[in-house]
Amino acid sequence: MSTSAELIEVSERRSAHNYHPLPVVIHEAHGAWVVDVEGKRYLDCLSGYSSLNFGHGNPKIIEAAQEQLKNLTLTSRAFYHDQFARFCAGLGDLTGKDMILPMNTGAEAVETAIKVARKWGYEVKGVAPEQANIIVMEDNFHGRTTTIISFSTDPDAHDGFGPYTPGFKIVRYGSAEAIREAVDDNTVAVLVEPIQGEAGVLVPPDGYLTEVRRICTENNVLMIADEIQSGLGRTGRTFACDHENVMPDMYILGKALGGGVVPVSAVAADEDVLGVIKPGQHGSTFGGNPLACAVGIAVIDILNTGEFQARAARLGEVLHARLRELIGKGVVAVRGRGLWAGVDIDPALGTGREVSKALMARGVLAKDTHGSTIRLAPPIVISEEDLVWAVDQLAAVLESL
Repeated sequence: MSTSAELIEVSERRSAHNYHPLPVVIHEAHGAWVVDVEGKRYLDCLSGYSSLNFGHGNPKIIEAAQEQLKNLTLTSRAFYHDQFARFCAGLGDLTGKDMILPMNTGAEAVETAIKVARKWGYEVKGVAPEQANIIVMEDNFHGRTTTIISFSTDPDAHDGFGPYTPGFKIVRYGSAEAIREAVDDNTVAVLVEPIQGEAGVLVPPDGYLTEVRRICTENNVLMIADEIQSGLGRTGRTFACDHENVMPDMYILGKALGGGVVPVSAVAADEDVLGVIKPGQHGSTFGGNPLACAVGIAVIDILNTGEFQARAARLGEVLHARLRELIGKGVVAVRGRGLWAGVDIDPALGTGREVSKALMARGVLAKDTHGSTIRLAPPIVISEEDLVWAVDQLAAVLESL
């Protein structure tokens, strides 16, 4: 069992079909490039949905993981360990927040933020028991737990999994006025992606996040920014909220925080918010484990240099300029910020999956979303030459179609 065809056949037969992968079986990876089991090289333009912002096998991150593997991997939170304080202090400094609540996956961090917001609403804001509501956005993607899919507007994620968790108000993304109209005395939080990734890399209008911040402040409501995909350098700033100099009350972080090595997520907030959680009220056996903290510390150290943010901004200009040249040549629209783009393909030419498969045949790995849209999010370590080559392959695919 060694060929791609054999491995795909067994995978399809023996695993649940909750994903629809492209027919490539990756064996190893370095930087922005991966190699399949037959030895063919591909340029990774998805980065594990931004989990690999710093590249496959980033030397600093791998070294930190290897050193920690020799010493200690897990204690549970029943005890302190020697990596925990540095991780929490470092991430607190990076986010400008007093406190960190570490978890594992992005969805766990979102669930954590929801629990914290509700508890804050009851204990600090004074909302009546069981009456708290959280405003969320259409076309959101925050994970696939039962609570999170309760406020999803994506039929694939939502339908068939009820009964659903109450307590959420869904409004149009990008409309601050819709949020203002939805806020009431029982609203405890507004949960928003600064850029909606799964929806097709949708960037809201200029000033939107500033208005969301103003509305939350005026109404004593927590602003929660889900920066799981948009944060940690991807958009050319440390956080996508930084483009409007907006500070949310809570950051939700994940994906790239684990450096592509282990799942690491966290909620960052000040003590007046996260301080509502008391012992026994929330936790995770693996959340904040020594290996995760060591990797997270390496990621924080990398981000503190500013090198990757600047690189994403510079290469993002190249990416978007090249993509805009394809508008009218098979591309209908291009959106995004930094080294992150959503590309709408003319539906007459094919679906996003068909385009992604054609790109794969030319040595570029990308992924479709919502019909004829593809996402491009290569590791920030990608060279400008390779980035231009990737867009050239997209141009060739469109021309062939």
